[in-house]
Amino acid sequence: MRIALVQFDASVGDIKGNTAKIQRLCGKAFELGADVVVFPEMAVCGYPPEDLLLKKQFLNDNRLAVEQLAGCSFETTIVVGFAETDGEQCFNSAAVLKKGEIKKIYRKTLLPNYGVFDEQRYFKPGNEPVVVEIKGIKVILTICEDIWQLEWLDELLKDYSNNDIILNISASPFHTGKIKQRQLILKRCAKHFNCAIAYCNLVGGQDELVFDGRSMFVDSSGRVLCQAKAFEEDLLLANISIDPSKKVRVEAVNPSDSSPSTPWDVEAEVYNALLLGTRDYIRKNGFSKVIVGLSGGIDSSLTAAIAVDALGAGNVVGVTMPSKFNSSETIGDAKKLADNLGIEFHTIPIGAVLDTFDKSLGDVRGWTKDGTAFENLQARIRGCILMSLSNQFSNMVLTTGNKSETAVGYSTLYGDTAGGFAVLKDVPKTMVYELAEYVNKKHQLEVIPVSVMERQPTAELKENQKDTDTLPEYDVLDEILKGYIEQEKSLSQIMNEGTPENVAKQVISMVDRNEYKRRQSPPGIKITPKAFGRDRRMPVTNHYTS
Repeated sequence: MRIALVQFDASVGDIKGNTAKIQRLCGKAFELGADVVVFPEMAVCGYPPEDLLLKKQFLNDNRLAVEQLAGCSFETTIVVGFAETDGEQCFNSAAVLKKGEIKKIYRKTLLPNYGVFDEQRYFKPGNEPVVVEIKGIKVILTICEDIWQLEWLDELLKDYSNNDIILNISASPFHTGKIKQRQLILKRCAKHFNCAIAYCNLVGGQDELVFDGRSMFVDSSGRVLCQAKAFEEDLLLANISIDPSKKVRVEAVNPSDSSPSTPWDVEAEVYNALLLGTRDYIRKNGFSKVIVGLSGGIDSSLTAAIAVDALGAGNVVGVTMPSKFNSSETIGDAKKLADNLGIEFHTIPIGAVLDTFDKSLGDVRGWTKDGTAFENLQARIRGCILMSLSNQFSNMVLTTGNKSETAVGYSTLYGDTAGGFAVLKDVPKTMVYELAEYVNKKHQLEVIPVSVMERQPTAELKENQKDTDTLPEYDVLDEILKGYIEQEKSLSQIMNEGTPENVAKQVISMVDRNEYKRRQSPPGIKITPKAFGRDRRMPVTNHYTS
């Protein structure tokens, strides 16, 4: 039996487009001699469809699409994920199609309800196993979370013996280190049941989430035999047979370029996730070009580099908006970066606009140039300029704030938070530097000027301003943020690990009181185990302190 695992980039809600794509990919798999063609979880409608699942017509359209796909199955078995309804309830299901018919339907039983997952809001769990026999080999259907809990799977399959291969279709989103976790789960399951596993994962960007693909075949010893590409569409083939000792034998037919034995560097993995997430968000939302405000700093430089690699230099516009507080070095670096990237570049000074605003606001008693409001006014003028250009030319503005700044509210609401997509929203400042170095290494030239990476971070909203006037050094800050946000440590735990009490309290207080800013900021790509918005959902009005 030859199985084709087809990881492809589905668009949420584009049932017609996804179905047409599935049909084309089926044709390719048929030409390669596949007996079974497998598509990811929710392939028909995209994942996660969220409240689209509350629309009856949406569920009906899912069913019609599956029936359409059944019509092209012929002698080949197709397994495809879709949103199913029995008229009253909704299920996360996998359809088995053959000879023009829907032969069987498996309903996902374990519904995750943590982190980015909210499946119990929408789906009812299934409770029946589905096993199909193809060319004398038993194939057990599972969907994503079903395979993560062996005790439950033991119970579900208690009436079955000699399980030959477990098929798992999945929509497992990316974060750093996730692939190791997946491989461990699959290896453990293969060894536990003494059977092979075929795992088919979704690929592509959907709002804040990125699905990294890396579908794979695992043999009964727990060895990953072959793995599909990361962050790309791919088709992975393997021949499945039963040897004389009744053991399942898996033989890779077209080993992918992505070797399971060669782990990616963290920087390469994160960078490619950011590329895919940016590209898909821009294009799936009907945009072709983006605007980036270039300050001459590290964050805007990295954002522009990612945009160019994702969309092409012709689709990226850089705008620098200097005031009297900007140094000649940062102004020069913004221009140098734009030249290095080969992008359209504009300089729009804000001094005259700032003076006009200041004069008008000066009529209000108490207005002063010596406070935070005057500093933030500059950021808001810049945000207004970028959004005006966006409005005029139908280009999306990419904001440039990183996770460290987002966490502590080191940003200006309606200023540098104004835009359509926050590429670095979940990237800590320390990793921003690592990714900038990766960009230059990847391109084998100084795309991002070294002077940008070596300069002390500054917002340049007043004379001689440095980020450290307000914040701890970023290596200290990021360590506290990782403990408090991702590892959910308390103040006392963080202090016990060596952080001075005044520093820990300052940072945690800033995180807690700036939820309102995060709620009003654009979406951004999840790359850590706990991202703001999708994973971490805190009340704005909140008086609890840890």
